Amino acid sequence: MRIPLYQVDAFASSVFRGNPAAICPLESWLPDATLQAIAAENNLPETAFFVREGDGYRLRWFTPTVEVELCGHATLASGFVVLEADGAVTFATRSGALIVTRRGDALTLDLPALPALPMAPPPTLIEGLGIAPRETLRASNWLCLLDDEAAVRAVKPDFATLATLHPHGVIVTARGNTVDFVSRFFGPSFGIPEDPVTGSAHCTLTPYWSARLGKKTLAAQQVSARGGELTCEDRGARVALTGHCALYLKGEIRV
Repeated sequence: MRIPLYQVDAFASSVFRGNPAAICPLESWLPDATLQAIAAENNLPETAFFVREGDGYRLRWFTPTVEVELCGHATLASGFVVLEADGAVTFATRSGALIVTRRGDALTLDLPALPALPMAPPPTLIEGLGIAPRETLRASNWLCLLDDEAAVRAVKPDFATLATLHPHGVIVTARGNTVDFVSRFFGPSFGIPEDPVTGSAHCTLTPYWSARLGKKTLAAQQVSARGGELTCEDRGARVALTGHCALYLKGEIRV
């Protein structure tokens, strides 16, 4: 069996930046074990698979080790593959209907908001980060406020310790020097020590910073080694993330 494969750098206007995702359009679903094996072989933060369903597509996401409930950058990249011109596409997912809209070179992804609530940090969180956050909250992931952008960039996590926080990843964030806020995301329990740009994390970051800064539209950077840029909009129960994608590779895999 031959399966098309696209490798797309999401939330980046050029290759070698942003977050790489493998996108595999399918005629019909393969066994879950095969999907997971493909994702492990690709060895990228996420591999997305989709099958046409009605007027849209059914979309699933796999890290090299597990299937996940929500992935923003691979959804944006899937929309980039599907939409050759301006328009919109709907993906049915475990997290509900997700819509990607294309306007010129920019793509906007509509996602559910995942606001975080204050919560005392477990000792393993502080130990794993090697720093005590100014504030800790939790939604689907831990959210840790640090002093400033330099502190976010300086974090050197103990990934083995952070992996014990499963099923939660860890977001560290602060006010940005040239943007509204910066962040990094660590997900070692999902097979991703540090994710280059994490759309799902911004489902939590957007309402958090919108409330703190009194702004509905915010400029954000994820300051990983690759880095990426997003425009985030707080829409109440939803968030909209706008960015760009760059095609790195187009080919096929044989299973």
